[in-house]
Parts: sequence; C-alpha cells; structure tokens
Amino acid sequence: MLGIVTLTATDAIVTGLIAGILCLLVGSALGILIIRSYYKRTGVNAQKIIEDARKAAEDNRKKSVIEMKQELYKLKQDSEKELKQMKQETDLEIKERKKSVTEMEQKLSDRETRLDNRSNNLDKREESLNSKEQKIDQFKNELEKQYAKVDELIAEQNQKLIEISGMKVEEAKKIILVRIEEEMSLEIAGVIKEAEEKAKTESAKKAQMLLANAIQQYATEAIGEKTVSVVPLPNDEMKGRIIGREGRNIRAIEASTGVDLIIDDTPEAVVISSFDPIRREVARRTLESLISDGRIQPSRIEELVSKFRKELDNELREAGEKAVFETGIGKVHPELVKLIGRLKYRTSYGQNVLDHSMEVAFLAGKLASEIGQNEMIARRAGLLHDIGKACDSEVEGSHVDIGVDIATLFHENATVIEAIASHHGDKESTTIIAQLVSAADTLSAARPGARSESIENYIKRLTQLEEICNDFKGVDKSYALQAGREIRVLVKPSEVDDTLAYKLARDIRMKIESTMTYPGTIKVTVIRETRVQETAK
Repeated sequence: MLGIVTLTATDAIVTGLIAGILCLLVGSALGILIIRSYYKRTGVNAQKIIEDARKAAEDNRKKSVIEMKQELYKLKQDSEKELKQMKQETDLEIKERKKSVTEMEQKLSDRETRLDNRSNNLDKREESLNSKEQKIDQFKNELEKQYAKVDELIAEQNQKLIEISGMKVEEAKKIILVRIEEEMSLEIAGVIKEAEEKAKTESAKKAQMLLANAIQQYATEAIGEKTVSVVPLPNDEMKGRIIGREGRNIRAIEASTGVDLIIDDTPEAVVISSFDPIRREVARRTLESLISDGRIQPSRIEELVSKFRKELDNELREAGEKAVFETGIGKVHPELVKLIGRLKYRTSYGQNVLDHSMEVAFLAGKLASEIGQNEMIARRAGLLHDIGKACDSEVEGSHVDIGVDIATLFHENATVIEAIASHHGDKESTTIIAQLVSAADTLSAARPGARSESIENYIKRLTQLEEICNDFKGVDKSYALQAGREIRVLVKPSEVDDTLAYKLARDIRMKIESTMTYPGTIKVTVIRETRVQETAK
C-alpha cells in the first residue's frame, strides 16, 4: 500500500513538470506571435528576432528537461530510500508482534496445562471419595445387620437369664449396676494410683509441664485478615475503562499479574482472585494506581506491574530480615529470608502466617529455655515450621513436605527439619524441640481470636456438636457454649442415673474426638436433675 501511494505522488510531480514545460512552450509561441505582430506593424523585419526567440525557447526547453530529469532521479532515490526504511520498520514491528503472540500463546498453554492437571487431580479425588463412600455404606449396612443380630442375641440371652435365674428384670438391673459401679470405682482407683506413681517417678517432667501450662497464657493481639482482595472504584464507569476496548486492558492486567479480575454487578468494586497472595497484592496496587492516575492502557499497566513487583520484593526481603532479627535465630540464607518475608502475605484461616510463625518461635523458645533445651534452635524451628506455605501455591504437595524440602535445600539443622516434618503429626517426633514446636503451633492456632471462621462454618460446627450428643439414648437436650468449646448435656433422670452419667460423658467425648475436627479442646458436661414435687392440700 505504501509503495502504491509513493509512486502515485511521483507521477503527480512528473505530470506537474510536463504541464509546466507545455505552458512554457505555449508562452514562448505566444511571445513569438506577439513579437512578429509587433515588428510587422512597425515594418521591421522580425525574422532574425524570431529565430533568436526560437533558439532561446529551445535552449530553455532543453534546460527544463534536464532539470526535470535530475529532479525525477532525486525523487526516485529519496522514494527508494524511504521505502527501504519503512520496510525495515514494518519487518521489525511484525517480528515483535509475532514474539509477543508466541509468548502469550505459551502462557495460555501453560495455564491450560495447569488447569487440566488440576481437573484430573479433582476427578481422581472425586473417584476416590466415591469409592470410599461406597465402602462406608457397605460397612454401615454390615454393622446395622450385626447390631440387629446382637440385639436379638441380647434379647434371647436376657430371656434365658430371666428363666434360669428366676429374677425380675429390675432386680437383675440393680445387680448389674452395682457391679458396674464397683468396677468403675476400681478403675478410678487404679488410674489415681498409677497417676500418683507416675508423678513420683517423673516429678521433674510434671513440673516442666506445669510450667508449660503457665506459658500457655501468653497471647499476642488477635489476628484476622481477609484472603480476598477487593479494590473500590470511584464509579461504575471505571469498570468499562478497566476492561478497555475489546477487553485489551483487563487482558493485559491478567496476563501481566497472573490473577483473575472479577467484574460483576457488585457496585463500585472489582474483585481480584488468585491462589498466590503475592500476585494478588501486585494486582491490587496496580489497579489502585491506575484508578488514581486515570491512564489505563496496556503499556502503562506493564510499567506499573514491573514497578510494584520490585517494591514488593524489597518489602518482602525487609519483612524477612525483620522477623529474623526480632526472633534472634542467627544467620539465615538470603533466599530463605525472602521466603520468610513471603509469609507476610499468606494467611491460614484468616491468621497471618508470618505473625503466627513468629509467635510459635517465641513460645517454643520460652518452653525450651524453661526445660533446659537450646532456645535458639527452638526459635529457629518455630519460625521455619510453616516455611512451606510461602510457595505451596506454586509447588505440588503439602506445606509440610515442601517445608522439609526447602530446609534440606538450605542445609538447615536436622532438629529443625524434624520439627517441620512432625509439627502436624505427619511424622512421629523423636526430639523434645519438635514436640515443643508442635505444642507452640497448637497454642498459637487454638487461642481465642487467633483464627477467623465464617458464620456458616461456625453454625454448622455447633449444630454437628449438638446432634452428636442428641443421638445418645437418654439425652433430653444439649447446648453448645463458649463458641463450641463446651457442650452441656441434659439427660432424662428416669433413663440415666448418676452412674450412667459418667459413662455417657465419656462416650460423648470419644465420639466427638473420632468424628469432628476442631482447634483446642471441648469440655463435655452431663447434667442430671431430679425434681421431686408434692402438692399440699
């Protein structure tokens, strides 16, 4: 197209020059006629003058033709040079676009591969869960059949016992209750005796545990952070500017930051979605800067993303250095310091992981110093126990396995590696430091206010707790108190006596432990109330 336009312009110039020459010739002819007429009127012989004029006109014509050819040659050279330069620029631009498209296709391919892998994993997990559910249903049916058989056998045995003994049911029940009470009394006495002997032989350990219980009262400020980034907008018109023409702005933001922008009917707000908290933070800062600046275009987006990534890297490094300095764990590899800093933007059940790790480090250090263990190693293990959460969204596997791999890569102490591997009970701990880190981790997570919980999960957990208690025979009502940390069970006095109340409390406790997952402890209180009422007349 550029070549055609240039040749057309050249043709126009040539046509103009030819027209000028023609005009010059016409003018010369007119001049000759005028001179001839003039000399004819004056009676002068103008033949010689005409010849001179013709000769001058011919010279002018040749000179004009030469100048025209020179001008045409110069124009041709300039046009060829301009065309060559424009062709080079066009080829360079095409190469850059091809490179950009290739990179974009590679990113999309990688993302599609990750999504396919995740989908395959979910399908496999779903198949596994369905298989387990079928096995559980089969096992449940078999248990129900066995329970039915047991009930029949018990009924037959009771009938035979009644016939053999000649006693009534109430009399036999009284004898059985008396024996149970005696056996429980003996069991309680045996437990107390065993505890006394254990206390005598392990008095030092008991004192250390009492000291650890006192340290459990340590608590920092309650931590509650949101895991969803929401960017407020000045008006709904800004949503269209963020999307851009044919969606080029929102595609540029998602491609540069690696997040998903959710722009829905929510008034004056944009939701940023990503499993990586670092990417989510970069996207949040970029959006806020674009909104305040007003210049929303792909080049500006890439510039701000690069800027905030550098700023965030510096912040994470400073946060890691601060945590290392405050906990006093000694020299740490620079790359490991960066990973510690990344925990600043990682949350677990609403609890900031970096603050949680520092809290575990201090608790483990206090416990270690009180029982004569290495305080610095305990703090180091406490600070690094959740280091796997710094990159668990990028690497497959649990944060425990990832943390062990990271600690091994940076040649951490074997005690620290074992503490990381066993702080959730995935591996049996063989050192006291590992046990202290596990205890400190539980204390930090279980204390009131440490972790947030949605109202739906909260209500579901309390309802499940009450349903477990209501399923037992003889239970009248049950109430979950203190945010689910205590359950009070009211029983029917006619069906549950004082002796069975102890057994019921123990059975409820065992069922809660086997069926529920909860932080801390749950206190079970069984209340049996007998009311005797008479009316005086």
